[in-house]
Amino acid sequence: MENFNMSRSTTFYALGLSYKKADAAVRGKFSLDTKGQSNLLQQAKDEGIESLIVTSTCNRTEIYGFAHHPYELIKLLCENSNGSVEEFQQAAYIYKNQEAVNHMFRVGTGLDSQILGDFEIISQIKNAFNHSKQEGLVNTFLDRLVNTVIQASKKVKTDTKISSGATSVSFASVQFIIKSVADIGNKNILLFGTGKIGRNTCENLVKHTKNSHIALINRTKNKAELLAGKLNVVVKDYSDLQKEIQRADVLVVATGAQIPTIEKTLLDLNKPLLILDLSIPRNVDANVEEIPGVTLIHLDYLSQITDDTLEKRKQHIPAAEAIIEDMKLEFSAWINGRKCAPTIHALKSKLNEIVSAEFAFQKKKTANFDDVQIDLVSSRIIQKLTNHFASHLKNENTSVDQSIEFIEKVFQIGQFAPNKASSPIEEKYKINLS
Repeated sequence: MENFNMSRSTTFYALGLSYKKADAAVRGKFSLDTKGQSNLLQQAKDEGIESLIVTSTCNRTEIYGFAHHPYELIKLLCENSNGSVEEFQQAAYIYKNQEAVNHMFRVGTGLDSQILGDFEIISQIKNAFNHSKQEGLVNTFLDRLVNTVIQASKKVKTDTKISSGATSVSFASVQFIIKSVADIGNKNILLFGTGKIGRNTCENLVKHTKNSHIALINRTKNKAELLAGKLNVVVKDYSDLQKEIQRADVLVVATGAQIPTIEKTLLDLNKPLLILDLSIPRNVDANVEEIPGVTLIHLDYLSQITDDTLEKRKQHIPAAEAIIEDMKLEFSAWINGRKCAPTIHALKSKLNEIVSAEFAFQKKKTANFDDVQIDLVSSRIIQKLTNHFASHLKNENTSVDQSIEFIEKVFQIGQFAPNKASSPIEEKYKINLS
């Protein structure tokens, strides 16, 4: 397995929780809102962590970054969320080095999404990357990796049909509503929350139900008004939430609150109500199911719904994986180039030392010693020698670590140089790929 260490003492990790092993309740505990993510990044800086990004979506919360030990990153996550270390151990995953890189590629290209081919996660990765970059928490390695994953995501999306057809949590929600509620075109639908999932769900509702009785409510009213203007739906005041719920036949909740916003005491119903909770953490308290006529559906259930579109997408997984492998090879070639540079520079310096020493010896013995001509010839020879070594190290069939160690040992450079500490450049880009 390859190691992508940017220094001799830290390791690259990917860790977190996802829909695969953590249910909505557990994911909700580890969910991070914008403030939580900012606090985590600030704490990381205070604790001397060099580089990391953090993502938190309805399906996963993850940290990608460098640490001496994964517990440093686990500690950041637990101290800035409502999750405990014990809960993390039961439901989380930890990858390091090559496995961590592999994981980011699969997440970013939609292969690890709860609904195959759902590319919403790549925008979350971009946002997390930009946030960390603003805080000075993105090193050269992470910068290159994220940009390569973004390129891979674009290529998978354009060159394969893995995202063809309409399949997403928001689309699945609308299809469930259509199948579950008779005469949906004439029912009252209330959407509470206009974040990304809320917006997408509203667009799908307008498109597929042909319903003219859709109302939006959002804590920040102007956000709802912007969406309503595009879709020709009505906006209600947040203070009218309880009254509008009483009128509704279908309630879709997609807020970003960290605690439930809809619970039993808010509902005063005299007719059936279908509630879809598309939020992480859950924004609808389970106690609403105690009310006769209320049906509560969570996004984890909706994400299990498969159809012909999803089955067709699976046929394109091999093509997507081939693209990922190509992009990973490109990234590894870049890593090897960064890794080889300090050794090549040190080798060139060593050869120049040998030549200079030989010059000094020969000048004492030889009359009319031509410094200029000998210096020109020796420089050309040294350049050709180092070019041969560089070509060897960059060859994809070369065992880079063993070759670098051999060169450093033979020429007494790098870590094998007697009484000589590694330079800052060597320390920074000494990436162990064994």
